[in-house]
Amino acid sequence: MTQAKNFQFNFSHFRKQFRHSSLPAGDLICAIGGYFLGTPYETGILETGRKERLIVNFEKFDCFTFVETLLVLTRCVTGNKISAREFRRQLQFIRYRKGIIDGYSSRLHYFTDWLTDNEKKKILKDVSHFSAGEPQCKKINFMTVHRTSYPALKSEEEFQKMLSAEKNLSRKVFHIIGSDKVIRQKAKIKNGDIIAFAADQDGLDVSHVGFAFRRRGNLYLLHASSKEGAVVISKTTLVAYLKSNKKFTGILVARIL
Repeated sequence: MTQAKNFQFNFSHFRKQFRHSSLPAGDLICAIGGYFLGTPYETGILETGRKERLIVNFEKFDCFTFVETLLVLTRCVTGNKISAREFRRQLQFIRYRKGIIDGYSSRLHYFTDWLTDNEKKKILKDVSHFSAGEPQCKKINFMTVHRTSYPALKSEEEFQKMLSAEKNLSRKVFHIIGSDKVIRQKAKIKNGDIIAFAADQDGLDVSHVGFAFRRRGNLYLLHASSKEGAVVISKTTLVAYLKSNKKFTGILVARIL
């Protein structure tokens, strides 16, 4: 796998490399992820404060946009439609509620909201309950409580819509695999599964996300890392990574369909 510092995305080059791939979806995600190793990390890529529009950025990622990008590219490859136009169509479909851009609040900001919506679209499957995930419900209100951190929420209309979205999300039950149980359940996690880290923070569901990456029989994390400042494969195993961060209470696991 080559590092992609100062990376400029070229659909023609990508098409030549992956169009004949016969890899299962999870393995394909990890192969495509290798294409982006070394790409710089940057937070708040989508928070422009302007009118909501589809933003495509291959040169920098935060953890969430990295997951979306790999998921969309994988769908382009498996659907045999590798082009900039198809990428944008698929990205909008995944990033926005029901695939429709209708203001700031139509974007699926919270991971669990994103997961629920993309399950309905039959793109992903939440498999956390298959790995001893315990049902949990949490009040979600981080964005509206921290309204001043999100310029778009200066609009009262968007603020009220976000309140409504948070209220609906707070009613949902999700299965969290506790940090103490992951080591016993790691064999059930497949290469390329999405790993979301449940947040030990009021009002927030998930504080980090990446992909399961199997190497030499061990399970690691492929992710856009704020600490490393780039897309990397974790130096430690997923279990060790989880244990080293006390702000995580456990994980959710989602699988591409």
